[in-house]
Amino acid sequence: MTHTMLKGSNVPLEATAVRAVLRWAPSSDVPDVDASALLLGADGRVRSDEDFVFFNQPRHPSGKVWRLGKKRLAEGLTDTIQADLAGLDQAVVKILIVASAEDVPFEHVRSLRISLYDAAQGGDNPYAVFDVKPETGNETALICGELYRRKEGWKFRAVGEGYLNGLVGLATDFGISVDESENKAESPAPARPAPVPAPAPPVAPPDPGPAAPGPQPAYGYPHQRQDPTPATQPAYGYPQPASPGPAYGYPQPAPAAPPVQPAPAPDPHFKLPPQGPQFIGR
Repeated sequence: MTHTMLKGSNVPLEATAVRAVLRWAPSSDVPDVDASALLLGADGRVRSDEDFVFFNQPRHPSGKVWRLGKKRLAEGLTDTIQADLAGLDQAVVKILIVASAEDVPFEHVRSLRISLYDAAQGGDNPYAVFDVKPETGNETALICGELYRRKEGWKFRAVGEGYLNGLVGLATDFGISVDESENKAESPAPARPAPVPAPAPPVAPPDPGPAAPGPQPAYGYPHQRQDPTPATQPAYGYPQPASPGPAYGYPQPAPAAPPVQPAPAPDPHFKLPPQGPQFIGR
């Protein structure tokens, strides 16, 4: 008889080995779901990282808990965990059956169900089924159910509790050591200070080159000075040329007059000639 379970309910198990099958409805917008198992001690935590059975560690070192892998069936996709309850170490008191969806919220996963089978007896009819429904839909990992010791036997409880930080957060919560190198991409390294550039050498101003020639005078007209210093004022009436020679076709300028020599001193022995009668006063 198949037990249809509600969240929080439990059923005793008579099987010595069980298969826990996770099933969901596939679709183009539905993420892939992975089944995992955590073997817990009396303190509710794993004894070591080897007590974590998942896609990167599909078999427990004891050989009593392992993943069977995924299958595509008519009713959906499945991923399966199998456990040999009779052969487990007595220190293991609980096995969590976990579903994770690659950090995609479970609101996108439809028709998620866990079915429990008697692996020793075989058969296609499950012993118990539980339709797992997340509480908020934002969970990225779910504890679907748990196998736990009760006196001399085992029981199965329907759990349906979720985690928002995925399989890593769930596993860490139960004592798994997560390799820090896997989270390096999540914690960017501090920025290195930028090197201080060396001062640039002084740059000499560019050579302007020879000055562009000024406007040329009209043909036959004397050239004007290009020197910004004011030239000597020309003689009255016409500008004097600045260059030594006049332009072609113009008369040469007259040479400068020689300096005036001072008059000689009067001769002290000089006498006027005798005056004639016309100069005698009347």
